[in-house]
Amino acid sequence: MAKNNGKADKATRVAQIIAGTRKRFPNGSQKLTLGGGSSVTVDEAVADLQKVIDNRAAVIQAQAAAKAKVSAEREQLPALNAFLAAFVAFLRYTFGTDAVALADFGMAPPRARTPLTAEQKAAAAARRKATREARGTKGAKARKAVKGNVTTQLVVTPVTTVPAEGPATGTAPTAAAPSGGTGQPRG
Repeated sequence: MAKNNGKADKATRVAQIIAGTRKRFPNGSQKLTLGGGSSVTVDEAVADLQKVIDNRAAVIQAQAAAKAKVSAEREQLPALNAFLAAFVAFLRYTFGTDAVALADFGMAPPRARTPLTAEQKAAAAARRKATREARGTKGAKARKAVKGNVTTQLVVTPVTTVPAEGPATGTAPTAAAPSGGTGQPRG
């Protein structure tokens, strides 16, 4: 018999051992002397070996149940998280900065903003100005002052018509297809 190390393989081996024990020792009350001088009946040995199989089956069943519960949790969690966020927002709106009331819900009151120092304000203003210059962004007044010069050119292509009886020379006059647009060049 090959050596198997997995728990499922061990349970399979134990099942084979039980089957062999029942076959080779049909008398359940027969005493077997094990190593160390201990003795046990065939039925007691089979009962102890059966615990290995029963425990493995219980673990597999528990794992399947756990997987089902984890799957159910994973499916319900987004909706429950949204509800939780809405409920916390409701509590914060209802109790505002009341630290005692919020502590009843295990929440801390909102922290007051730490005012910026003069150096931090100056650095932030410099960063904003540099960003606007780098991006080429403008304020509302500057955008209103920008006027675009749009030049349009109307192109008309004459259409020649073909006489009803057809050309006598065998060559058809060519006509340029209308652009189908507004007459403005694309660009």
